[in-house]
Amino acid sequence: MQQPETELRAAIRDIPDFPKPGILFYDITPILQHPKLFRSAVAQMCAPWKNSGLMALAAIEARGFILGGAMACELGCGFIPIRKKGKLPWRTASVSYALEYGTDSLEIHADAVPPGGRILLVDDVLATGGTAQAVVELIRQVGGEIAGLQFLLELGFLKGRARLPGLPVKTLLLT
Repeated sequence: MQQPETELRAAIRDIPDFPKPGILFYDITPILQHPKLFRSAVAQMCAPWKNSGLMALAAIEARGFILGGAMACELGCGFIPIRKKGKLPWRTASVSYALEYGTDSLEIHADAVPPGGRILLVDDVLATGGTAQAVVELIRQVGGEIAGLQFLLELGFLKGRARLPGLPVKTLLLT
């Protein structure tokens, strides 16, 4: 059962000044707490990618894992965790990047993607596009091909899509 966009958007909590003053955080946990909303969001996010020849879905910790794991099961493909530096137990490839409110590094297992493997990148929010751009670089670094990117929510006013030229970017909700 698909929920109207307004019902999904209404469930997202806006939290001002988190994680630091001046940042407006979009909390998706109310969607996750309601099974019908969660199922609907996952189904709608999967719809554009059915029969697209995905080898795996890569998701960014932590909220991306929740959506990405459910989507990988629904799409019948593998799941690749993209983690913060030092959290993966095997040999890794890494990339550093700038956030809206600082810098960070992300890692992937060096053997996570066979050469040319088609990967869908999933995360909860597309903001400035810096994290997504870094993960695209990381997946390509280990030999993967980006099939596209899927987000639950896009903060259109931050123009994050501009950092992902030539890539299919899909979002369920636009703010």
